[in-house]
Amino acid sequence: MAQVVRTFDDPVFLDGAPYRVQVCARPEGHLWEGWIEFIAQDGTDVRRTPRETTQPDLSAIVYWATGLSGTYLEGALARTLAKPRVVIREMPEPVFDGPDKSIEVARPAAARPLDVDRAVLDPFSVGAKGEDLLRRELGALRAWHLRNIVRAYDLADPSLDVEALTEAELIELIVAAVEPT
Repeated sequence: MAQVVRTFDDPVFLDGAPYRVQVCARPEGHLWEGWIEFIAQDGTDVRRTPRETTQPDLSAIVYWATGLSGTYLEGALARTLAKPRVVIREMPEPVFDGPDKSIEVARPAAARPLDVDRAVLDPFSVGAKGEDLLRRELGALRAWHLRNIVRAYDLADPSLDVEALTEAELIELIVAAVEPT
């Protein structure tokens, strides 16, 4: 379900008309996508951008939204001009509560699920070049990447709940597992 993750106090102007700005996000499979909505102060004109970012989780979208500048927002609003504007008006009510299920419709084959256990780096290869390098490389990754490394290389005891570990704990787990004995 879509949600607003940030609003801006200062409006952005289009042809002298002020628009309120909000950043929105929704989960899309194993990732999150974010876009920007512009709402005329009088509420009669609403515009939105195409997807502006794709992030691994909601906190990453929120972080991305904190870095948006006024200049970026002005450019994003300008990009919405290529599309027809949305005019808010009263819409008619549907006659039925849902689609007709008496007719069988061919559905596309389900998309292949994202391989969430794929690791972005080989900790043994990087670790062979030194523990400091391994720690720097791991420190640049988000927790979900670190968990994928732990799973892909079977670095944790199956009874350990890796979802509960912090990024620092995951790094220590990986470094300890890679260290030569």
